[in-house]
Amino acid sequence: MTSDSTLSHFASAHGDALALHDWPLSAGWPTRGVVLLVHGLGEHVGRYMHVADRLNQWGFSVRGYDQYGHGESAGIRGELPTDDQLLTDLAAVIDDTRIRMDDRLPLILLGHSLGGLVAARLVSLKLRRVDALVLSSPSLDVGMTVVQKALTASLYRVAPQARVANGVDARFLSHDHAVVDAYRDDPLVHDRISARLAHFIATAGPAVIKRAPRWKVPTLLLYAGQDRLVRAAGSRAFASAAPAEWVTAQDFPMHYHELFNELESAPVFEALHDWLVSRFPPIVLGEASEPMPGGAPSHF
Repeated sequence: MTSDSTLSHFASAHGDALALHDWPLSAGWPTRGVVLLVHGLGEHVGRYMHVADRLNQWGFSVRGYDQYGHGESAGIRGELPTDDQLLTDLAAVIDDTRIRMDDRLPLILLGHSLGGLVAARLVSLKLRRVDALVLSSPSLDVGMTVVQKALTASLYRVAPQARVANGVDARFLSHDHAVVDAYRDDPLVHDRISARLAHFIATAGPAVIKRAPRWKVPTLLLYAGQDRLVRAAGSRAFASAAPAEWVTAQDFPMHYHELFNELESAPVFEALHDWLVSRFPPIVLGEASEPMPGGAPSHF
């Protein structure tokens, strides 16, 4: 059913080269939609190959990209040149993806951690139309104290590009030690965060929660009850404030942060599968057309 993944580079609105990964379906297979993956802080979308494989098996073409300052994309590790760069980059990738995909298909964002925050903030601001949103352990509340928030704001004003350790303790990514070891050994993983990026995270999360009562995009929220990297309270606050007809929330009380990489990931994938498949029926698109420049298929 699946085709081999492809790697290409995309020029963002700022002129930066972003690494794009595409996992298309083989020509002629029924397709339910296109899922766009947005990864978390310090990592890269290559860590989501197993997620893309599951989505392919269920009938979804998949695209993902390394955010600015991450993975194989341009930028100093953890730096953020402008406050809205992550949002404008995602908007540009959405535009490029819609050009290349069949307009009968839905476009679904799937964001993890920082990626979930970026995706949710874009949706909350209505910067681009998406047909559905999946949030995995989104960084809606990173647990900053009043003092930490003040220090972040002060450093943001005087030295926004100053970088420090991002505080991600790999031990609490997953109960699977192999996942933790692979993360630590991954040359594309980094532990840097700039004051501007920290400020974006600290302010965007509360802003998303504030807009939750007016949410009108079908959303699946998956969060970990034992998360030590972001606070589950942020997800609970969003779910409590959002309209129940638009937001489906599921707590995995014994899981760590990386839900899709946990030892007990089966119920997480089951929740994702059931939510997606129940909403998006398969469509037979016919033969694939010629790839567009950049290596991506024209309709995935």
